[in-house]
Amino acid sequence: MNKTWILRKRPEGEVKEGDLELVESPLEPLKEGEVRTRLIYLSLDPTNRIWMSDVDAYLPPVGIGDPMRGGGLAVVTESQFDGLSPGDIVNTGLGSWSLYSTHSGQTLTALPKLPGVPLTAFMGPLGATGMTAYFGLMDIGKPKAGETVVVSAAAGAVGSMVGQIAKIQGCRVVGIAGSDEKCKWLTETAGFDAAINYKSEDVGAALDKHCPNGIDVNFENVGGKIMDQVIARLNDFSRMPLCGLISTYNATEPVPGPYNFSNLLMRRTLVKGFIVIDYFPRFPEGMQQMAGWLMEGKLKFETDIVKGLENAPVSLSRLFEGKNLGKLIVEVSEPPAN
Repeated sequence: MNKTWILRKRPEGEVKEGDLELVESPLEPLKEGEVRTRLIYLSLDPTNRIWMSDVDAYLPPVGIGDPMRGGGLAVVTESQFDGLSPGDIVNTGLGSWSLYSTHSGQTLTALPKLPGVPLTAFMGPLGATGMTAYFGLMDIGKPKAGETVVVSAAAGAVGSMVGQIAKIQGCRVVGIAGSDEKCKWLTETAGFDAAINYKSEDVGAALDKHCPNGIDVNFENVGGKIMDQVIARLNDFSRMPLCGLISTYNATEPVPGPYNFSNLLMRRTLVKGFIVIDYFPRFPEGMQQMAGWLMEGKLKFETDIVKGLENAPVSLSRLFEGKNLGKLIVEVSEPPAN
């Protein structure tokens, strides 16, 4: 029997009990060319909340009565496709919140085995969040040695990678996060030059202290008041990769801002929104570079693991409450021993 989370109602504000339903269903026999997988790790991301809303976004919303959309890593359990065998680990791409899934074998590729690199790395630095960080910073932010880079949601899966990549490029890096524990991890483990706890510090004053020469790159993940404080301190010809606006995703009313939009004109700032799927054709390039840094010990990452598919909806709130450090995933089934 399969287990799948089905979207029953469009959430109003935070996701609540009853918005999704965990449904059991029988597994159908495979057809020629198909592969069945069992989900090991399910990725939880802020964009999951966007997909539940009936809004004009980069992908159509999940339909009422349809399986909830999500990515993850899975193990092949049955195969009617010559290129994959039981035991192979694959990235399911834009799959569903399901224990088992059936795919066309042509859409899947077995993950490479990298010495000393755990499977969870393919959910973080070598997964979609790592690619988001790499291409957003390098392609849009274009960091130069000696510049100052500010990262919001800096202890999350994307932000933590952005800051470390910027350090590799020779930049001064300041992260904004929501706890002293996270700020300590950013400076002592991830190598950020400074970190600001937005819950206990005056963000504007802290930015003035830690960015005395202004801000050249703002990697924006949050939006709202924090974004306004950063925009006010941007340098001429600064760059602003617009990756996310997580502070607005549970809003029940239209969210205004930024209030100091005119400063983007005065500073001649490049602002570019992007979604990681824009870079799918270049993923091999990004993965090769990130894997090299990872194996050289230049990237540190954390994985926040919740166990049990049944806990997926309630665990999504960890992202919006700032409770996760690093990549938030659900361990749906036991990872293979090797």
